[in-house]
Amino acid sequence: MRKGSQLALYALTLGAFAIGMTEFIIMGLLPEVADNLHVSIPSAGLLITGYALGVAIGAPFITIATHHMQRKALLILLMIIFIAGNALAAVSPNYTVLMIARIVAALTHGSFFGVGSVVAAQLVPKEKRAGAIAIMFTGLTLANILGVPIGTFLGQAYGWRSTFWVITFMGIIALIGIMLLVPKVNAVASSLRQELGVLKRPNVHVALLMTVFGFGGVFTAFTYISPILVDITGFSASSVSYILVLFGLGITIGNIYGGKLADRKLMPSLIGILLLLTIILAIFSLTDHNKILALITIFLLGIAAFGIVPGLQLHMLNTAKEAPTLASTLNIAAFNLGNALGAYVGGVVIEYRFGGGLTAVPWVAAIITAIGVIFTLWGRKQLMRESRD
Repeated sequence: MRKGSQLALYALTLGAFAIGMTEFIIMGLLPEVADNLHVSIPSAGLLITGYALGVAIGAPFITIATHHMQRKALLILLMIIFIAGNALAAVSPNYTVLMIARIVAALTHGSFFGVGSVVAAQLVPKEKRAGAIAIMFTGLTLANILGVPIGTFLGQAYGWRSTFWVITFMGIIALIGIMLLVPKVNAVASSLRQELGVLKRPNVHVALLMTVFGFGGVFTAFTYISPILVDITGFSASSVSYILVLFGLGITIGNIYGGKLADRKLMPSLIGILLLLTIILAIFSLTDHNKILALITIFLLGIAAFGIVPGLQLHMLNTAKEAPTLASTLNIAAFNLGNALGAYVGGVVIEYRFGGGLTAVPWVAAIITAIGVIFTLWGRKQLMRESRD
């Protein structure tokens, strides 16, 4: 990989770090936010749902509206909006304003990762595209290893608003990195009509459902990881930030090796890792009662959860290669629809005490991921049919 391309990928990783931190931080601070704003844990969990829906709804519209913008200029604009959203979160006086701030920041998420994935894939040879996408998505893993645990610690020690000021500062650093390091790389040429035409294709619909349900199970459990660890496993609230580091280490391993496996054998690796993820989530409903077993399960959950991310993104790029920008962005929106679905379903399970409430969340998460496995098998069947034709 050329040095310039490597630096550009690192700049995209910086942006991914800032965005990943703001996406995941509420999970570590769920009790603090709920207590400070005088809302229930499920209501605080809706801040994650709101963010995810902001991504899912905003991503395609922003992509269409900015279709003719030069890619680097678009990435810069997105980061500026992201910074503004997090600054608003830091000063928000109540739950409603915080929700609005989260949605504003979320509007940039899908387009950033969608455009960033396309740019990352263009910077390297064809056989290394999933690896390049994985490097960019490493920002998300680093956000979990470093950003979320540190942000959780700061939020618990100095109030959750301090964490959003840190995220705002990180966004500024990412903005500077993109301005200085990312070259003016144009997306693959395609008309807006061609990009929109991708929405009519059944295999694209199946690819999106693979992502929604395959990743949705992760957030069904992970959104409520803090109350699970404290109320069920018996850890202290101050231990949560350290446990999130363990999860972050797992997703780093999963992201890197998931990208390598996807470059070798895309669909078999996706199916295998999704099956593993389903099993781990189901097992977590048993191991979350034991501290040591819970820690082991969380580490393995991190590996499996992000082991599917590069493959799902590459599968979408392959499925709609004639319209990569919108397709890639839609898939990021699908990840966040899965996040929203997971956070909502988990909240309903807790609120109405289905299957025991909080204790039932992991196995409900496993069911959602299992649905993702079914759609992935369907997607493989479509590919086999297309290859025969």
